[in-house]
Amino acid sequence: MYMANLLEVTVVGCNKLKDTEWISRQDPYVCVEYGNTRNRTRVCTDGGKNPTFQEKFVYTMIEGLRELNVMVWNSNTISRDDFIGSGKVHLVKVISEGYDDSSWPLQTKNGRHGGEVQLIMHYSGANANNYLPSASAPHVSMYSAPPQSYSMIYPPVSTGAYPMPPVYPPYPPAQQPYGSHYSHGSLYPGGYTLYRGTIPTKGDADAIDIRFTYI
Repeated sequence: MYMANLLEVTVVGCNKLKDTEWISRQDPYVCVEYGNTRNRTRVCTDGGKNPTFQEKFVYTMIEGLRELNVMVWNSNTISRDDFIGSGKVHLVKVISEGYDDSSWPLQTKNGRHGGEVQLIMHYSGANANNYLPSASAPHVSMYSAPPQSYSMIYPPVSTGAYPMPPVYPPYPPAQQPYGSHYSHGSLYPGGYTLYRGTIPTKGDADAIDIRFTYI
């Protein structure tokens, strides 16, 4: 089923309008025209130069027509309404992005600045246009090959245990102090070691004390 793309235009208000009244405050209203469709807001009584409206109009988008016209008038009860200003509103941004909140300049009948009109616009067809697949875009299959293995990117990891520590040569044996290789005796300063022993003699004499000196 075909769904028409809709353009929503909200007339928020006007700023710094040309004043067409000499004594009282003017009563502005806004006309919006798109293609053959024309709408107008209510009259903002005593709105003066900065009237507010907050009225929304909905239009069916016309292919190739990317602007709309706005006109602001001052309502009179006795005489004809006074023309304040008009301007063109470009739809390029709202068509591409789906949203536009801008103020558009107005010109008087003499081509001078006549104020601004603020519009908020939404376009329902923007999302569909932005997400349509491009004919030049490469097709990516959901069954494409898996990504490159990490083993091809990073160096291989060793499967063994923790690396063996380097073999260091054995420590040399601690040097023993001079004379300590003897199992008996006591070391005296100067290298003298006193030993006491009993040595039998031919005459079976009593034991004698002998002092040995080691160099």
